[in-house]
Amino acid sequence: MIVLVDGHKHHYEMECLTMMFFPGEKITTTTDLSQQDGDYLYTRLREGEGIGQLFVRASVGGTSAEEGMEIPLDAPDYDRQCERDFGRMVYRLLSAATGRAPKWGILTGIRPIKLFHQCVADGMTEEEIRQLFTQEMLLSPGKLDLAIQTQKNEQKVLSRSTRDSFSLYISIPFCPSRCHYCSFVSHSIDRAKKLMPEYVSRLVEELRYTAKLVDQIGIKLKTVYFGGGTPTTLTAEQLQLLIDVIKEEFDFSHLEEYTIEAGRPDTITLEKLQVIKNSDVTRISINPQTLNDQVLEAVGRRHTAKDVIDKFHMAREVGIDCINMDLIAGLPGDTLDSFRRSVDGLIALGPENITVHSLSVKRAADLAKVDPEFLRHGSLVSDMVDYSQRVLAQHDYHPYYLYRQKNTMDNLENVGYCRPGQEGLYNVYIMDETHSILAVGAGGVTKLREPGGSKIQRVFNFKFPYEYLSRFDQVIARKDEVTKFYETYPF
Repeated sequence: MIVLVDGHKHHYEMECLTMMFFPGEKITTTTDLSQQDGDYLYTRLREGEGIGQLFVRASVGGTSAEEGMEIPLDAPDYDRQCERDFGRMVYRLLSAATGRAPKWGILTGIRPIKLFHQCVADGMTEEEIRQLFTQEMLLSPGKLDLAIQTQKNEQKVLSRSTRDSFSLYISIPFCPSRCHYCSFVSHSIDRAKKLMPEYVSRLVEELRYTAKLVDQIGIKLKTVYFGGGTPTTLTAEQLQLLIDVIKEEFDFSHLEEYTIEAGRPDTITLEKLQVIKNSDVTRISINPQTLNDQVLEAVGRRHTAKDVIDKFHMAREVGIDCINMDLIAGLPGDTLDSFRRSVDGLIALGPENITVHSLSVKRAADLAKVDPEFLRHGSLVSDMVDYSQRVLAQHDYHPYYLYRQKNTMDNLENVGYCRPGQEGLYNVYIMDETHSILAVGAGGVTKLREPGGSKIQRVFNFKFPYEYLSRFDQVIARKDEVTKFYETYPF
C-alpha cells in the first residue's frame, strides 16, 4: 500500500492510519505522485483565497472512492483541524474499502488517556468529552467508556505525584529464554550468564552515582521498579545486593511503591521470594501470559501453567500481598475458549492486579519472522479483550492505566486492571509522563519531566549489556544531563 502526500505535512498521521486498515502489510509513504499503481491512498492540501482544500482518494482492489472538504485558513487550531479532517476522511474511505472499523477511531498515539486528561483540565464536561471523541475522533462506544473510566482512576494516582517527585527504574535485561513475541532488548541467560556478575557490579556503581545526583538536586523518590527482561534471573545474592544498595543510597521517606517483576515462574525460587519479602518491596509480577500449556510451548516459554500457579501460591505463603499477573490476547494457537479459561483462572487466584495486553508483533520479534500474517486475525483478539474487560469488571477489577503500541492486533490496547486501592503507581506515572523517571542499567531510558511544565528530555543508556559494560564511562557521563536539566527547570 502506497500513501501519497501532496502539499501537506501530515505524513506520519496518514501512514499510521493506513497501517490500521492493512495490518502486516508494508506501507510506503511518498511525495512521488506518479506512483498511483495498485492500491494507494492519495491525500492533498491546497491553500488559497482564505481556504484550505482537503482531498482524499482511496484506491483499493481496483475500486476508487474519494472525499473532499474545505477549512478556512483562519480557523482556530487550523493545523490540528486539517489533521483530524484528513483522518476522518481516510477512516471512512478505508473502512468502506476494507470492511474494517478500528474501535479507537482516528487515534493512533500510544497514550490516548492523556488526551482525556487534557480535556478535563480544559474544563470540558463528560458529555462534551463524549461528543468530541465520538464525532471527531470516531471512537466506538465501548472504547470511549473504557477511556473515560481509566482517566478517572488514573487521576487518583496522578494527584499523588508532586513537582519534586521521581521514580527509579532498574533494568535487568536477562531472561531464561526469549519469547517469540518479545521485541525487548533482553538476553537469554544461556548466552549472557557470564556477563551478569560484571553487569550487577556496574549497576551498583550507576545506582550510587544516580543517588548522589538525586541528593544534590533534592528530588524525592516516589516509586522503585525493577524491570527487564526478568529481574529474577539474578541470583538471590545479586538481588539482595541491589536491594541493599538502593536502600542504603536513596531516601525512602517518601516512597509509596516498590515493584520487582518476577515475571517468568521458571526464575522464581523460595530464596528469592524471601529476599523480596524481607525487603521494602511492596509489589511483584508473576506473568503467565496464558494458562494454556500448548500456547506457552508455541511462544517459547519454558514453563507450564502449573508452574505459574505453584509460584503464585509460594509467593502468598511467603507473605507477598500485592501481585500483578499479565495475559496476552492473541498468542499463536490460543482460542477464545482457552483465553477465557486463562482469564477465569487468574481471577480464581485473586491477584491484586491483572494486566491484559493485546498482542503486538514487532519487526524485532521472532513471531514476526515465523508468521507475518498474524496481524490480520484481529477479530479474535477483539473478542478476547472484550471478554476480559467484561468479566474483570464483574469481579471488581477496574481499569487504572492504558496504553497502545504499533502493530497491535486490531489496533487494540493494553490495560491494567486492579482491585480498589491496588493501582500500580509506577505504571501510571510512566504512561502519563507525570514526573521524571531515572533509569539505570542497559536499555534504560531516563525521562526528565519539567516540574509543573510540559518539557520532556530523554537520556539513553546503551541498549545491549556488553555495550553498557564496555562504554560504562559514557553511561556515567550522560547522567550529568539530569543535573543540567534541573538547573534549567528547577522545581
